[in-house]
Amino acid sequence: MVQTTRKLTLQEFLALPEDDVAYELINGQAVLKMSPKFFHSALTGALWTLLNQWCQGKGRSGIEWAVLLKRNNEDWVPVPDLTYVSYDRLSAEWMLDEACPVAPELVIEIISPGQTFGQLAQKASDYLEASVLRVWLVDTQARSITVFYPDAPPRTFTTTVISDSSLEGLQINPQQVFQQAGLPS
Repeated sequence: MVQTTRKLTLQEFLALPEDDVAYELINGQAVLKMSPKFFHSALTGALWTLLNQWCQGKGRSGIEWAVLLKRNNEDWVPVPDLTYVSYDRLSAEWMLDEACPVAPELVIEIISPGQTFGQLAQKASDYLEASVLRVWLVDTQARSITVFYPDAPPRTFTTTVISDSSLEGLQINPQQVFQQAGLPS
């Protein structure tokens, strides 16, 4: 964490020097993002490939792309493992090297060693309250993807295909994602 004696403003956080590590703005503090390990990295690649193929002409996907949101009426800049935002929310003409300025339709978080499902479930709730439409939590141990909705209880998928009317045409089979990532069953 970048140690500060006072809360950082959004502008101060965004002005921090860039380096090879990612920080999230949480409660006015720059918090170091968990360092991904192999399973996390392999799943990120497999999911991004599928997501990026699906979103051609519809929107854009990003890996560890910071997002400008609000949480508890404070600036919050999480860095989801994967993000999808449609051209309806962020036009195709937008081409800046900046954090995503709108709430995406989908964020995907992969549970890393040292994180718990409960911690990321709370983060999923925070995303939904900040107008993200869907949050997927990927559990490498359980080989599952849990989908969080703003208007329904979460649903966990292991072998059933994930299909969602708010992400029209996107169909993901968690079992195939784990296989594509080369992870043992």
